[in-house]
Amino acid sequence: MVDFFIQEFKRKAGEDIGNNKRAMRRLRTAAEKAKRALSSSTQASIELDSLQNGMDFYTTISRAKFEDLCIDLFKGTLEPVQKALDDAGYKSENIHDIVLVGGSTRIPKVQQLLADMFENRELNKSINPDEAVAYGAAVQGAILSGNKSEEIQQMLLIDVIPLSLGIETAGGVMTTLIK
Repeated sequence: MVDFFIQEFKRKAGEDIGNNKRAMRRLRTAAEKAKRALSSSTQASIELDSLQNGMDFYTTISRAKFEDLCIDLFKGTLEPVQKALDDAGYKSENIHDIVLVGGSTRIPKVQQLLADMFENRELNKSINPDEAVAYGAAVQGAILSGNKSEEIQQMLLIDVIPLSLGIETAGGVMTTLIK
């Protein structure tokens, strides 16, 4: 989406902001706000005063354009879901409830793709995604810190990490810690 806005600015103002770190940071922040707005409305506006060389940038993006720009990313969210099903030995029809957790689950297209994957079953949106993630992190923190309380001992926390996790080392290279 940021690349789309870079091209839009270039088309309107005739300048490339790709090398302007300040302008790029402001554009990324505005794009993130627009993405959030598009989860609940059909279009979002971006208004950045003096983005580069005193030129303002005003534009709107529709949810349809956002979905078109990001469809490959959205479809990519289904791969870990399918992998989790395969690893557990389940088929989509064996799943009774689909609970959405995490910020991207607010995006209507992601919800639609998941519903399609699970044969148009109702998605459970009653749990606040941010609270669920924070709660899981708090429980994991308690377990890792050695908390032996009865409440913690009765919980079963299953970590599913479909991607490798690592740290950036010298030269910008990733050193994998968890595969």
